[in-house]
Amino acid sequence: MKEYVHEIPDHTQQAPQKRHFDVVVVGGGMSGLCAAMASARQGAKTALVQDRSVFGGNASSEMRMHISGASCHWGKRDAAETGILMELQLENKYLNDSYNYSIWDGVLWNAAQETKNLTLCMNTTMSAVHSDGKHISSIDCYQMTTELWMELTADVFVDATGNGTLGYMAGAEYKIGREGRDEYREEDAPDVPDGKTMGNTIYFVAEDRGHPVKFVKPSWAYTFDESDFKHRYHGDIVVYHSADDVVVLKPGEDYESHSDELVEKYDVKSGYWWIELGGDWDDIIRQSEDIRWELYRTVYGVWDHIKNGGDHGAENYELVWVGNLGGMRESRRLMGDYVLKEQDILANRIFEDAVAYGGWPMDEHTAAGFGAKGQIPSVVRSFKGLYSIPYGCYCSRTIDNLMMAGRDISASKLAMGSTRVMGTCAVGGEAVGVAAANASRKKLTPAQYGKQYMHELQQKLLACDLYVMGQKNEDPNDLALRASVSASSEQPGFAAKNIISGVTRREGGQSNLWRSGALRESGETLTLTLAEPAPVHEVRLVFDPDLSEERCISVSKAFLQKEPTGVARTLVKDYRVELLRAGAVVAAQTATDNHQRRNTAAFSGELCDSVRVHVLATNGCEDARIYEVRIY
Repeated sequence: MKEYVHEIPDHTQQAPQKRHFDVVVVGGGMSGLCAAMASARQGAKTALVQDRSVFGGNASSEMRMHISGASCHWGKRDAAETGILMELQLENKYLNDSYNYSIWDGVLWNAAQETKNLTLCMNTTMSAVHSDGKHISSIDCYQMTTELWMELTADVFVDATGNGTLGYMAGAEYKIGREGRDEYREEDAPDVPDGKTMGNTIYFVAEDRGHPVKFVKPSWAYTFDESDFKHRYHGDIVVYHSADDVVVLKPGEDYESHSDELVEKYDVKSGYWWIELGGDWDDIIRQSEDIRWELYRTVYGVWDHIKNGGDHGAENYELVWVGNLGGMRESRRLMGDYVLKEQDILANRIFEDAVAYGGWPMDEHTAAGFGAKGQIPSVVRSFKGLYSIPYGCYCSRTIDNLMMAGRDISASKLAMGSTRVMGTCAVGGEAVGVAAANASRKKLTPAQYGKQYMHELQQKLLACDLYVMGQKNEDPNDLALRASVSASSEQPGFAAKNIISGVTRREGGQSNLWRSGALRESGETLTLTLAEPAPVHEVRLVFDPDLSEERCISVSKAFLQKEPTGVARTLVKDYRVELLRAGAVVAAQTATDNHQRRNTAAFSGELCDSVRVHVLATNGCEDARIYEVRIY
């Protein structure tokens, strides 16, 4: 009988597929996904290289971490991230109100799949980077599912790998660990630098079966007693917050010492972020597989203690899911044209080249994590307000065509404790995608584009419904900015003219929002009378989903029980946009069952002298609410 031998082809003998793109994004977490979608929406031919089968990174079904951001989970009002991230979250809320992670995976995949100009390379690992230390010429990739090798070239590369892998392989300047106080004059930095980082965590989920469920500890799992859990609450989940800010937990301070009004308890078992290891290991990247195994043994040991080590209220709970991939908080930070520092955050600094913002506390987890027996798991340096992130944090200082998005941006160790959360990473990623696409279009490096076209970039970001601190809509092509505005009704402090304030959220003492009186059966109208008759091709609307509410997918009922069910009731549901000439309607578009913040009504360039938005219904709110109307 003839023997057949099949060998995996040697890629050095197999010609790789060579493809050129305007922008290549490596890494498909929330920052990379938003960067790639934003780049493609700007018209750039874009590739997204993702080594997993799903998008979302730590927020995907593989790890199931909720997306934290500037709002600090109800701690800071009017701070929610908008743009592509909110679009995805609102879509998920509409389709997936019970928050099934498989559906969430589908929401992200479909959004990417449906984006024009975007090529998806999933299950694809970057295997090599070709660089002279100043410029990346190409990257080599291998797609496991198809056994294909690819060589990708691009004008701009975006490192959204989390670990800064693309930059590292290209020879970019980077840092790991804590800087000494002399480096950036940060008050809370240690006296001398060290390599300590925050560690990795594996999450778990347990469900109440309504009857006793036993748990037999595997032989490979660790054994713990109550002394291992000092400062690590492991009964009901506890959320710390206050009306104005998150709670500051200082070194040596006990979690249980906070007053009852700052603590909420929920009867749910949904994993613990403090099951964390690896920050004090020699190399958190090279040893990640060993750390993952140690975390796996620790998770099962923790669950054994909860089930069998005393009365923790878990008699009826069954362990139904344990992550197999550790969520990584920190590793390399790629150095950019600017390094964000503790002082910038505490001062709520607004940079001239601001493109993103944050508000999460500078949250520094103890390096040893669960191994730091008796120590508090995190020092939380809280502050009021928000801060901006400058463009220079997203451009490599040593590789001219490299940008960064996600937790690997240019920030000090302390500042990174705030910028690393996924909501902040996502809006920064979208800003990077917009910049990368336009730098490619103008045949400039990202740094050159930022220096020559910063105002243009900031205006483009505002048009994408991103919040850019210190900036407002000044688009000369927006006919609405020169229009006079009236409404069928309005509430004090929420005048119709707010829709052309140029800001699409409450800022300071200004609402920047039109709110009608009580919605009548016939609806409420908002009319913009143009400075002169003009052909109209597009009317863009920004509605109000309540930017103080959470809508992030989570396994924690501590969050889910606080989130309102269904589509945001403050959003306009049904509306009609009408173009008028001498009082007569010349064109109209009607939308029903809306669940998004951003909407667009397209027209064929009909000449008109006014635009009327007729709100017919909301998703439950008593009045109509609109932040912005743009006319093109």
